[in-house]
Amino acid sequence: MPYTIHLIAAARPNFMKIAPLYHELCKRDWANPVIVHTGQHYDINMSDAFFDDLRLPSPHIHLGAGTGSHAEQTGRVMIAYEKTAMETKPDLVVVVGDVNSTIACTLAAAKINYGATGTSSLHRPIIAHLEAGLRSFDRSMPEEINRLATDVLADALWTPSPDGDEHLINEGVNPDKITRVGNIMIDSFEMLRDKIEQHHTYEDYGFSKGSYAVATLHRPANVDDPDSLKKLCDTLERISTKIPIAFPVHPRTRKNLEKTDLIASLEANNNIHLLEPLNYIRFMNMVLNSKMAITDSGGIQEETTYLKIPCLTLRPNTERPITVTQGSNELCTIDDIEAYVGQILNGEFKKGSVPELWDGQTAPRTADAIQTLLQA
Repeated sequence: MPYTIHLIAAARPNFMKIAPLYHELCKRDWANPVIVHTGQHYDINMSDAFFDDLRLPSPHIHLGAGTGSHAEQTGRVMIAYEKTAMETKPDLVVVVGDVNSTIACTLAAAKINYGATGTSSLHRPIIAHLEAGLRSFDRSMPEEINRLATDVLADALWTPSPDGDEHLINEGVNPDKITRVGNIMIDSFEMLRDKIEQHHTYEDYGFSKGSYAVATLHRPANVDDPDSLKKLCDTLERISTKIPIAFPVHPRTRKNLEKTDLIASLEANNNIHLLEPLNYIRFMNMVLNSKMAITDSGGIQEETTYLKIPCLTLRPNTERPITVTQGSNELCTIDDIEAYVGQILNGEFKKGSVPELWDGQTAPRTADAIQTLLQA
């Protein structure tokens, strides 16, 4: 009888992370992988075409939790997932990343009691966290709270890099619970590499290879305060005199640009191309062919490190420090980013190297770790 394994996903980036593992588990005769979509986020790009790209079926279970405050989202997912888990009795639950659904499903699974098993009156699924050990050390970030709490409760902690192992050990985690499996997002990129390379998104927008920057900016610290947003826009305009910028605008950012009337100046700048949000394949085609990335996001720090493309991250900290210490990423402020842009354009920026186990084989290693857990 195959083991039932719940793969928890809440939004588009989560599906990117579970897709390689789902396909790997489908090859194993002992595994019955079940995709659970919590419905925490509604995403217009969560369409049939997106699932086709990832070769995923529609989610087997949809919790329909919906949006709301952090507490509302977490509570709704907990309530819905507890009921689902009690009905389906998974042997193992895999949570990924650091969204509210990650901690919600972890909390629900940790408290479930399936009833007597013959040896114990307490029986619950094994809980495993994929992308464990990431730390920004900034508890003002909701994601940091989710990461910390999930790693305390999970039975198995699968890390992407050595710093993840070190953080967990420093927090008192038993080393036997920690397995470094590598970066699952590199598996996703390699799974779709052919489609990404075959696209001509950058040419569709009038860019030539290696001659433009890609910008993605959405964090509240950068875009919610009108003064900070004005300073950011002024800086982008100055950078655009040195290199054209492709700027897929996040809905949060667009709303604030429109509210402050800053969008008019950006739209009038022929060197700044405001784009609608792009799906993964089109966006990664833009990144793959760019000179540099300017971001405050998380995943792109890893993807640019893997591709050895310079990345400037407008944040005071990162939960992915290996992209800075080893890779091609650099933390910067609005005051020093122009100097870094100059270094990149002059060929003086660091080249970086790819961390160990960022090799597109994380899913097989993770599946092996699951088999060890379930058959122990």
